[in-house]
Order: sequence, then structure tokens, then C-alpha cells
Amino acid sequence: MTRTLRSGGKRDLSGPQTPGSEPSSPLSKLSEGMMSSAASPRGGSGSDFDEEVRAAKSIYLVSDGTGWTAEHAVGAALGQFDYCLVDHGCPVTTQLFSGIDDVDRLMEIVKQAALEGALFVYTLADPMMAESARKACALWGVPWTDILGPITESIASHLGVSPSGLPRGAPGRAFPLTEDYFKRIEAIEFTIKQDDGAHPKNLNQADIILTGVSRTGKTPLSIYMSQNGFKVANVPIVTGVPLPATLFQCDQEKIFGLTINPVVLQTIRRARAKSLGLTEFTTGNYSEMDYVKEELEVAGKIFSQNPSWPVIEVTGKAIEETAAIILRLYQDRKQKCSMPRISRRY
Repeated sequence: MTRTLRSGGKRDLSGPQTPGSEPSSPLSKLSEGMMSSAASPRGGSGSDFDEEVRAAKSIYLVSDGTGWTAEHAVGAALGQFDYCLVDHGCPVTTQLFSGIDDVDRLMEIVKQAALEGALFVYTLADPMMAESARKACALWGVPWTDILGPITESIASHLGVSPSGLPRGAPGRAFPLTEDYFKRIEAIEFTIKQDDGAHPKNLNQADIILTGVSRTGKTPLSIYMSQNGFKVANVPIVTGVPLPATLFQCDQEKIFGLTINPVVLQTIRRARAKSLGLTEFTTGNYSEMDYVKEELEVAGKIFSQNPSWPVIEVTGKAIEETAAIILRLYQDRKQKCSMPRISRRY
């Protein structure tokens, strides 16, 4: 199983530059780009994909900013197809092209999408760039979706003002350093320091504590939630290694357990070991099914012994989905909403 679902690599496809050439308008560049040969050779990076990735459907995410909006919107949409993605009935690869701020580069990416038969999804704040993308996709027969345009137009109509047309982080856009900003920075720094069971004496300072066996997504979940201002610590459950005493001395209602299907966990562990260039001789029984089941059983017993810890089943869930469940439960508990005092699985 390759890590192609809801993930992809960034490519820098700078368009051809001719020294000394006169600057041209976006629409003239569009015409020039479309007159270029469609048979231009692709980059050699394609040879690195295995057969499974070659058979996958491609989705291109193109942004003149960081691509965060496109990534999360497409990730949420792909969550509707987990039944198909998980068993590879319809494998998907996503590729992010961020910081695309000139038409030459945009045209190269559209041509690449046409050659691969990719879906072209974009968040381009500049109206001229967005128009160029639409025209290029129409001319080259590339299916496209504009994520940002329709909602921006609706808000502009509702407010009665025009949008700036500037991407996030562009010069001219000011972001005040508010209290929330510094809170997020502090939360991120805390979360990084508390990763993988480090500094257990600080667990009482965490807003949220995650625990589970290796490869249940504790670290990415922690980082994701820290970006929303939550101090998150995570503690691994390892067979034969006792959990730190401080875990049981802090507020138990901020602790959340993570579990996963053993077959999926074994697949993830094998893929992780392969990506690190490790063999069965160097990984030991880390990805063997018997050991995987044993670790999950140990974790299950710990969860049963601590009924105030909600247990979240992460199989088939995106990071955002799992985080949403945890944060909902966290807020409910913080507001003293009525909750059964038993270990529940979500």
C-alpha cells in the first residue's frame, strides 16, 4: 500500500523564460502557451512512480498561496470516498503546486494535467490568473474546479464590496499579531516538545493528551490541533513499557485513546519501514500481525481500565475528521455537557 491517498508531492514546474522578451498580458501568454506543442516530453520524475500510482487518478491542486485551502477542501471531499479508496478500488494521487503566481508556470501545469488526465482544482485569488486557468483548461479539455471563486463572489455580492484579489501572505495584506496568534505559537511549541511521550512531567499543562500504539496518527493529530491553539501531548502505548505515572495524575477528562484496524495498522507499519529503507531483520516484529494484534490488545485493556478516556477509531478517517471528533468531545466536557462515564468508541 503506497501513501498516495489524500497525499502528494509538490512539483515546481516553472514555465519557459525567454531572456529579453517583452512582458505580455496574461491572455496573450495564455494564447502562446496553448500554441506550444502538446507532445513536449514529461519530466523524468514520472519514472519513479510504481505501477499502482500509474493506475491512480490524479488530482492537481494549484494555488497562488500555500495551497492550504485546496488541500483541506479536497481532503474533506475525498473523505466521502473512503469505501473506495481504502481497498484501492479507485486509487487517487494528489499533487500540490503552491505559489503559482505567473501565467507561464500555470500553463505548464495545465498542459501536464492534460497529459496525465488529471482533475485540475485551484484556489487562485487573482481574477486574471483564475480566468487564465479556466480558459486553458477549457482549451485543453482538462476538467476543473474553482474552489475559491464562487464563495468569494457570493461574499462580495453580500457585502457589496470587491475582493482584494491577493493571496494569503501577499505584500499588502496585513495580519495583526493578536493574542490568538501568540497562543497558537505557544501551543505549537509545546506540542512539538511533548511529542512521543517526551517530558511526562509536563502532561498536566496540556489541554489534550492522546495515547495509542505506534502509527495511529498521534503526532500529526497533535500538530494539527496545536495549530488551532490547543496544547497537545501524546503518549505512546508500547508492550512491556509502563505508561508514565503523571498520565494518571492529571485531569483524566482530557485524555483520548486512539485505536485502528490491525490489518490497516500492519500495512501502515510496513510502508513506513519500507520508506525508511528498513528490512524485516532491522524492524524485528514491529509489523508482524501477531505483534500488531498484541499491542492493540494491550491498548484495549488500558482503555477498558480507564473508562473516562473516549476511544476514537481512526481507521479510514482523515486527520481533520479525527481532530473534529476529539475537539467536539473536549469542548463538551469543558462545558460540562452530560456524557456517560464509560469508554466509548467513535
